[in-house]
Amino acid sequence: MRIAVVGGGPAGLYFAALAQQLDPSREITVHERNAADDTFGFGVVFSDETLDGIAAADPGVFAAMESEFARWSDIDIHYRGRVVTSGGHGFAALSRKRLLQLLQERCRDLGVRLRYGAAAPPADQLARENDLVIAADGVHSAIRAKYADVFQPSLDARDCRYMWLAVDRPLEAFTFLVVETPHGPVQVHAYPYSRERSTFIVEMDSATWRAAGFEALAAREPAPGASDEASIARCAALLDEHLGGRRLLGNNSRWVRFTTVRNRTWRYGNTVLLGDAAHTAHFSIGSGTKLAMEDALALAAALQSGHQDLATALERYEQDRRPVVASTQRAAQASLEWFETVRHAVGQEPEQFAFNLLSRSRRVTHGNLRIRDPRYADSLERWYADSLPPTGRPAEPSGTERPAPPLFQPCRLGGLDLRNRVVAAPVATYTADARGRVGEAELLHLGGAALGGPGLVLAGMTAVSPTGRTTPACPGLWEDAQIAPWRRITALVHRQSGAAIGVQLNHSGRKGSTAVPERGSLGTPLTEGGWETCAPSPLAWADHPAPRELTEAELDTLTEEFGQAAERAEAAGFDVLEIQAGHGFLLSSFLSPLTNHRTDAYGGSLEARLRFPLRVLTRVRAAWPAAKPLLVRISACDWAEGGTRIEEAVRIAAALHAAGADAIEVSSGEVVPWERPAYGRTYQTPFAARIRAEAAVPVIAVGGYSSYDDVNSSLLAGRADLVALGRVQLYDPAWTLHAAAELGYRGPGAPWPRHLLPGSTPPPSGGRERPALTLHPATAPALHRRWRPEPGEAAEPRTEGTD
Repeated sequence: MRIAVVGGGPAGLYFAALAQQLDPSREITVHERNAADDTFGFGVVFSDETLDGIAAADPGVFAAMESEFARWSDIDIHYRGRVVTSGGHGFAALSRKRLLQLLQERCRDLGVRLRYGAAAPPADQLARENDLVIAADGVHSAIRAKYADVFQPSLDARDCRYMWLAVDRPLEAFTFLVVETPHGPVQVHAYPYSRERSTFIVEMDSATWRAAGFEALAAREPAPGASDEASIARCAALLDEHLGGRRLLGNNSRWVRFTTVRNRTWRYGNTVLLGDAAHTAHFSIGSGTKLAMEDALALAAALQSGHQDLATALERYEQDRRPVVASTQRAAQASLEWFETVRHAVGQEPEQFAFNLLSRSRRVTHGNLRIRDPRYADSLERWYADSLPPTGRPAEPSGTERPAPPLFQPCRLGGLDLRNRVVAAPVATYTADARGRVGEAELLHLGGAALGGPGLVLAGMTAVSPTGRTTPACPGLWEDAQIAPWRRITALVHRQSGAAIGVQLNHSGRKGSTAVPERGSLGTPLTEGGWETCAPSPLAWADHPAPRELTEAELDTLTEEFGQAAERAEAAGFDVLEIQAGHGFLLSSFLSPLTNHRTDAYGGSLEARLRFPLRVLTRVRAAWPAAKPLLVRISACDWAEGGTRIEEAVRIAAALHAAGADAIEVSSGEVVPWERPAYGRTYQTPFAARIRAEAAVPVIAVGGYSSYDDVNSSLLAGRADLVALGRVQLYDPAWTLHAAAELGYRGPGAPWPRHLLPGSTPPPSGGRERPALTLHPATAPALHRRWRPEPGEAAEPRTEGTD
């Protein structure tokens, strides 16, 4: 089998070594246009999982790498004169140049042909003359560009600029510096990779980059292979106090915008993409070389797996790798977006800022850190509890060693004290009668949710008028006859649980007059018994009938309907009121430029689009008691080109807060049917974090939550004040109490109803205890291992505190 590998980086060389080792009869040639001793960048870092795979695949390569490793387990975060340390992580790094040398030596020993200093033949020629062509030619892959119509690459160039440098001293740990300069925040990602040096990546957003004068310096293009020395000198000046007199070193170093690479497919005939040619993941999670070498291992394994033909082997390779790469790219995307918008986190206390940074990718969570470094997790929980303003809720029992977990801390919402920070999100049950009155199904739903332990339970999608319903089975508060059925439910919740209860007022707008949905969030248009819908503009939702454009007089009527519904909500005994201004319903349709095409005072600029929702909010606030919380739910992002963006959502939230909203529930999407949401775990929480930080308004995060660990993490990181649970609350109405049981928490934040007390501990699980068959217990790994190389000595563990 003749194999041509284009690209002599870690991906290409490691694949060549593995493939040659597995079948010595193969004729493998590596083409690299640079010289063998040319390499750009400095150190590369690996996780323990990747190293386990390398050790099993090629023990010789692993042993050679291991002898060169710098190893440590701590992460140090330098911020505002403090250093916060989290231990138990586990890293290994070495010089990129040394890694390439080791792989080159291995390839030569195995008989791989290495051709340096010359461009590879054209892609179509390689494909004709070889059985397999490996395109490992990096981010700017020429082979990928040649067959772009097949691979269909997506190249997402990000906002931040970064420069890959080194510093001539070995740092002791993975180090993050966030420095507030007169020009804006500058962040540094740094780690040791040898006894003498550390990788030192300087990154900043484009606004800081320009304000600091780097744009003019970057315009003076260095000679090929040379570094932007003027920019390096300016970086050294900005970071002088953190360098301790050490030098910043360049190696073809210049400003770069990170490009996230994705491809529809990685295969075309006998050509396959590998490493950065196929995909990239932001350096802030240290995954580039890791992914490249994992690709190489997976491809070599697929070729060796006994498949009868090459096409099947390449398909197997892509099928095996795509889920792993997609997962890594999701984490990397969250991380890079966090650093792109680090301004919104700057200003937090060092304890919260450090945890926010550590948990930015959502792979590291509060529970994960508790396993790695219990002392750090304890100190973080204590800081969080001490930082909260006092409430009128009962204090934790005296003598409690640990504070209540974050989700069980009390919360002051407007003039109401909630026992914990969990909200049972508003859910449409579609169980009202033809007159919009709730019955036993809603009572059971909301009563069961309240007994399950949340601090607040919200009733969903309650219409302010008959034509404001989404379906004929939606409840309402448009007439007095609807008050008593609701009062029955609020009285039950108050009598039988310690939860507060609220109601969401809504007008369906153009999404009304539909059947109860059998699947999805919106049913089909009613063919019988329907009604004419209305909206700011006569734009239909998908294939639904176009709505009527509202007149000024009708806006007056609608405003009054919301106000009267709020008065009835007070009479019904609700503690909290929420206005639905998201998800493409009426008020949301005014806010989004995709659904509001008006040319009068209620359309055009954001201020004009806000005018009617603010009128409604003002009327509702006047009708709703000042001591009772008033919430507004918004869609912070339309997930469609030309729609609402987070920058506008911040302004919307600030305006709503100024007009009387006590908190904003931050959702997204469902505004237009052609949206393309980036669904994922806690995928909407970054919007809540931005709004909380930039608009200085309390927020409720929602979307993609399932574990108490994610809830705790969002609260500790300052991304939310409360978290609303929707689907997971439907799956487990006692989610909050079960979280308390799993966490071993017993206190006022999660009181068990008397009749449920026998179930307040987890039931016994299956399995059996395994016998201990060792003479001596295993030695626990050092929690705080630092890289402190001395001549002839390994790195030493650190035993002092975490901060």
